[in-house]
Amino acid sequence: MSSPVGDPSQAPVHHADEDDPMQGNEVDDNAAAGVSDDSSEEPEEDEEEERKIREGFIVDEVEDEDEMDEEEERRRRRKRRKRHHRRHREEEEALEEDDLELLEENTGASFSRNRLTRLRRARDSASPPAPSTSRRKHVVESSDDDLDNDDLDLPQVQDIQKIWDDEGNVGGLDEVDEGDDDMDNFIEYEDEEEPGGAMDEEEREERRQERRRLEKARRKAMGRPELAGIDANAWEEIHEVFGDGHDYDWALMADDEAAIDEEQQKPEMKYQDVFEPSEIRARMLTEDDDLIRAQDIPERMQLATSSLSDSSTLSLHKPLTENDLDDAASWVITRLSPRKERDFFRADGVYHRYLPDLVQAISCALRFLFVQEFEVPYIWTHKRDYITYFNPEELKTQVELLNLDELWRVYTVGQKYRSLSERRSALDSMYGRLGATDEYFEHEIRKRIESVEMVADATEWLGMKYRDDSNSRAALRFHDDEEQMDIKKPKMPSRISAYELAKKSIKFGIQPHETVLNFISENKSHFVDDPELNPLAYAEQFADPDANRAQSPEELLARARMILATELGKDPLLRQEMRNLFKMDARVSVLPTERGITKIDEHNPYFNFKYLHNKRAVDMLRTAQFLHILQAEAQHLVTVSVTLPADAKSTFERRLNDAFASDSYSDTARAWNEERSRVIQETLEQHLMPIGVKWTREWIREEAEEFLADRCAQTLRERIDVAPYANTDMRPGEAPSVLAMSWGKGEPHKDVITVVFIDEAGRLREHTRIDNLVDSDNRDEFVDILKRRKPDVIVVGGFSIATAKLASRVKAAVKNPNGEPLSDPADARPEDSLNIPVIYVLDEVARIYQHSKRAAEEFSALSPLAKYCVGLARYTQHPLNEYAALGADIKASLFDEDNQHLIPTEKLLSALERVLVDVTNKVGVDINRAVTDPYYQHMLPFVCGLGPRKSQVLVKKIASMGGNLVNRDQFVKNTLLTTKIFLNAAGFLRIVQDSEPKPIKNRHNEDLDAPDPLDSTRIHPEDYELARKMATDALELDEEDIHDEHPSHVVALIMADPENERKLDELNLDDFAVNMYETNQDKKRHTLNIIRSELLKPFGEEREPFPLPAAEEILTMLTGETMRTLRVGLIVSVLVLRAKQHFVAVRLDSGIDGHINSQYLADHAVGNPGDVVKSGQTMQGVIIDVKLELENDSFWVELSSRPADVGAGDSQFRRVKHDDAWDHEQHSRDTEIQARKKRAEVDKTRRVIKHPNFHNFNAQQAEQYLDKQQRGDVVIRPSSKGVNHLAVTWKVDEKLFQHIDVVEPNADPTGQTVGGKLIVDGTHQYSDLDELIVNHVSAMARKVEELMAHEKFKHGAEDDLHLFLKNFVAANPAKSAYGFTLNRKRPGHFSLCFLANKNSTVQTWPVRVTPEAYYLFDTPATGVSELCDAFKVRHIHESKNLGGGGLGGKTPFGARTPARTPAPGHATPGHMSVRQVGRTPNPYGQGSAPPPSGFGAPTPASYATPMPYGSSSYGVPGYPPPPASAGPPGVHPSRAGLIQQSDWGSQGGGW
Repeated sequence: MSSPVGDPSQAPVHHADEDDPMQGNEVDDNAAAGVSDDSSEEPEEDEEEERKIREGFIVDEVEDEDEMDEEEERRRRRKRRKRHHRRHREEEEALEEDDLELLEENTGASFSRNRLTRLRRARDSASPPAPSTSRRKHVVESSDDDLDNDDLDLPQVQDIQKIWDDEGNVGGLDEVDEGDDDMDNFIEYEDEEEPGGAMDEEEREERRQERRRLEKARRKAMGRPELAGIDANAWEEIHEVFGDGHDYDWALMADDEAAIDEEQQKPEMKYQDVFEPSEIRARMLTEDDDLIRAQDIPERMQLATSSLSDSSTLSLHKPLTENDLDDAASWVITRLSPRKERDFFRADGVYHRYLPDLVQAISCALRFLFVQEFEVPYIWTHKRDYITYFNPEELKTQVELLNLDELWRVYTVGQKYRSLSERRSALDSMYGRLGATDEYFEHEIRKRIESVEMVADATEWLGMKYRDDSNSRAALRFHDDEEQMDIKKPKMPSRISAYELAKKSIKFGIQPHETVLNFISENKSHFVDDPELNPLAYAEQFADPDANRAQSPEELLARARMILATELGKDPLLRQEMRNLFKMDARVSVLPTERGITKIDEHNPYFNFKYLHNKRAVDMLRTAQFLHILQAEAQHLVTVSVTLPADAKSTFERRLNDAFASDSYSDTARAWNEERSRVIQETLEQHLMPIGVKWTREWIREEAEEFLADRCAQTLRERIDVAPYANTDMRPGEAPSVLAMSWGKGEPHKDVITVVFIDEAGRLREHTRIDNLVDSDNRDEFVDILKRRKPDVIVVGGFSIATAKLASRVKAAVKNPNGEPLSDPADARPEDSLNIPVIYVLDEVARIYQHSKRAAEEFSALSPLAKYCVGLARYTQHPLNEYAALGADIKASLFDEDNQHLIPTEKLLSALERVLVDVTNKVGVDINRAVTDPYYQHMLPFVCGLGPRKSQVLVKKIASMGGNLVNRDQFVKNTLLTTKIFLNAAGFLRIVQDSEPKPIKNRHNEDLDAPDPLDSTRIHPEDYELARKMATDALELDEEDIHDEHPSHVVALIMADPENERKLDELNLDDFAVNMYETNQDKKRHTLNIIRSELLKPFGEEREPFPLPAAEEILTMLTGETMRTLRVGLIVSVLVLRAKQHFVAVRLDSGIDGHINSQYLADHAVGNPGDVVKSGQTMQGVIIDVKLELENDSFWVELSSRPADVGAGDSQFRRVKHDDAWDHEQHSRDTEIQARKKRAEVDKTRRVIKHPNFHNFNAQQAEQYLDKQQRGDVVIRPSSKGVNHLAVTWKVDEKLFQHIDVVEPNADPTGQTVGGKLIVDGTHQYSDLDELIVNHVSAMARKVEELMAHEKFKHGAEDDLHLFLKNFVAANPAKSAYGFTLNRKRPGHFSLCFLANKNSTVQTWPVRVTPEAYYLFDTPATGVSELCDAFKVRHIHESKNLGGGGLGGKTPFGARTPARTPAPGHATPGHMSVRQVGRTPNPYGQGSAPPPSGFGAPTPASYATPMPYGSSSYGVPGYPPPPASAGPPGVHPSRAGLIQQSDWGSQGGGW
């Protein structure tokens, strides 16, 4: 078997792989010698082969099989490719055969259709290819460019066709003999593919040589046909049979591709090919993430949203330059805060004289943030001197120009300025593309653009003004443009506005922009040129001379006013003036919709603003009220209007009129001024006011959202900017060991107590469960844990008020570990106490953690309650770390219960992230611990300069180095951090030094990494020299004393010096700071103070002590109750537990215990409370006091159940207070209207009828009431048709009710009684309601039940019955089928559906139910059997009338389909029991109550799956089968005879 074409190991080149087992020595020798494989090498064998060929022998070859894996793989690959090409050829075979037949028919020549078995590319010959002498054009060509081994001298695809060059004389074949060796081994017979014995390489090569000799002899015989006995015609036939070989070009290509595939490596698999895009984003592996990691910019500065967000995206903003800082500072300073404006900008402000210093501080902050790209914590910690007032001459004056919150505000507003700057640039580019010159835009508009709204206005204004010019320029063509064909295009609808049509018409004597300039300037600089004619006469000049299109002067003037109003309304400067006016004077009003009037009652939170009237917009910026208003508006409960006070609007309008009006006093000028006044009014109403309203809504919304987000952030800061819990024996900042316990919901004999112990390092050391703390064994086990583990604190948490009992028992066990019985807990001896504090902590984070994915990964074996305990312990140890570990789940934590849901998620996450960043950098992160501790590692992304992506890379790099850093220099030396990231993060990444430091290296070993004590401080590496200088001066050492020591050796000395504080205090840092400022203009006063404090206490604890929750917070945590829900005066429902001698013990729904003293139990004196209330009773009580005794773990309320107290209600306590800006008049009007409507509704429908089934319901209420009742139950109710009507609603089936109209001809006008005559459907008359229920409704209910119990009835929709009929007839083609089902569209009716045969369609006939019979159309039937007969008779008649007597199947004589006996407990159809469906007593007293029927009972199985239609069923007890000749039982004899005589009995089928 040959190797694939193109394999370098088989090619005759010198650099072939010598180790390739497929390369034979004979081939190499032949190739080296340049000897061709001619048959002359072995003449005897050649002669024998020639003889065999002449005698017509065919030499069969046995397939070579290689045992080597490489050769087998190549063979399989080649076979797959050949099969693929073969299939491809066969798919195209039909078309090729047709073409060949067509050619043969027209040319008379024959074309080859047969193909060789296989083709093989020659490998062993080194002979160059001979030039082709063929005159035939080659259809397929190939080049060496398709192969990887271009340097090999391989035969080409065209060479195959040389062996079929037969168009010349026969001797032409001899001309190509020299190159025949290149074609050797092309034909590979199928025999070679057959399995054979394994051969080594030499045997295989011998077979190849033999085949080549045979092929050579065959060619010679072909070249001399007379020797082989083959003439030219026979040769032509051979050519026809075998073709020209062109179709087998794929063989070469397949072998070439196999070699190429073998040589080329497989493409590298990328993670994008394996993972879903969502998972790639979640793992931060997108291209944007890679870019963020690579760029030397702090990660948070590269993101457009918070890094906590799951959808954080890359920001595309460009950084600011030094040239932008002055403009940016002036823009930012006016938008900082109202306090800054009050204190610095006003002449009477407290810090007005420091305004230049504030501007300089903001410029420095912007430079650090947006030019040098330092984050806020870096600036606040290491560059605070540049944002603080510093004057060498006034060192005692300390003015904080920017605090931390204001610094973040500078960053936020600076981002907005950067966005504005980019929009300005885009606007300038657009203006440049227009190619226009507009002085008003260049000198006025462009200079005044101060907001993104103005940019949008200017863009719209330019588009409006230069639209025509841009269109004409777009259509501009030059002389050398190619001629374009006039292509007819379909006419498009015109996009030209009315403004465009009327643009060039009447002028008003002044340009719009001149009017605006007059308005915004104090002096009127542009004057009006009045036309000489009055407006109407002037307008007539512009009338169209065509009478058909002529417009009146009034219409022309209106169009002119519209033009000018549009241009004024779109002017950017005028729009900005209107926005400023709305910002100062806007008023917000709210009115309820029709739905809101009824939905928003006095207890609804929206009642606060239900009738809000003219509230100042500026008063809504720092509350959540407007966000609630927008939420109510989205629910279609209120409408919101934003308006201007009448005086503010009139002032603006007057100023605009003055800027537009003429100063002349003529009648013409007055007429024109009136037109101009109309223009101003249209400008205001159509353009400026809507713009102002829209902007004001967005402005209030954004400000309110930012305020709420900041308030949530402040709450988070209060929770995490605290040190770990510490008892009196612990140092500040040291993490305690915690024993966390929880009883879950605290249900006795069900919930066990879970105990978890976490050591100081945050590792889980023990986890156990205890049944209770009452039994001595369990108590001893708990005490043993306490003695073994010695926790610093015990934390108790849970989900119910029973947790307080657990805390009490834990305290008792700690105080009295020996378990000795004490009559008084105070008698316990202090020396026996374990002295371990027992506390509660807020469990919000623990509740989130217990069900989180993170908990499942960390502690998969723990129960959710144990994970909850782990969360409690971790929060006690590190509140910051626990919140940081939440990630995006932090938004699930409630910081503002009532309003947090109103804040957009991205805005909330950004505010919370800033707090996490602040506190994390305030505390610092131990980088070596972060690498090894996955839980602690959650803080690393919040380090200044880092983020989730950069911290991920940093951890991996450090881990690859061994997982431990010695000093901060390694961040740079080992390229762990880029320059900017290192500058940002270095001061906050702590490298803790050993407690016993090793000798510090000297100056001569600079290349060695040695620990530096400054790396364990907040001091930035850029200030290390200052720290060393300060330590040297404090120790009073000279340079010579420390010349050979490590530069930070003096730092280690001062830190270890017991008098370091005194020595450092002796330094005059202020003089040092002044000296540095005067020398280098460096401001380092605050930095020097930080260095001093860090030398004394490296990374000293600066957070507040751990706060314990208040009693109210614990109550809310355990019960969900707040002081608002337990407010004094509220009425609550309580359960009586037990009655004592002087009080009653009760319990609220939330589990809180309560007491009702005997004096508050009733209005009169109560001797024994047990006589008034019973255990298990539910009653109402008024809260009169709330007792929260945290020391005793007691939470209870005191209540009063006196009727006088409860009867007073608590509406005044639950009522929502309305806003001060309240529209009392509108509220009173709507209240009165609602009261009138209610009274009218009551007067209209209210009736008082003494009957157990009467209710004052409407139809919907009646159905809701009956939905839970049984079938056949009745409701009698008032009718909307008037006082002489009643409505009766009864339940037909589940979700199916029939409403019956009952007429009272002699109705009682007062509505108190029922008339003596009740008429239903005009045909049924009854004397009272009981008779109507029994004889009408109940009778119909029995009829319905009887039919539903029949075997022909099918539950479900009518479509289900249709499908059943079709399936049955399809399975039984000789039969017909019919069935009944409820008509859901017409309650009280059935649908009779039938299918005559398989070729017909399903037909439906209505069946109406009345008390006395069923009605099929107008035919009555007293029973179900009669109804079935009536159907068959009617169908027979209709079939005969239509000429279709043979449509249906036959019902055999004597085989009727009676009603079957239902399951036990149900009545037999036809003998149904009668029950009082409406539960009305029999007014006539006739006998005992009837037995209950099956109404409302579940449908028996026999009903659900009736016998197949067309079958019979007998066996009802007491009813023998009918005689064979009597006809169907229950059928009238005449009908039976008619049925028997009809065609129904002659078709072998049946219904």
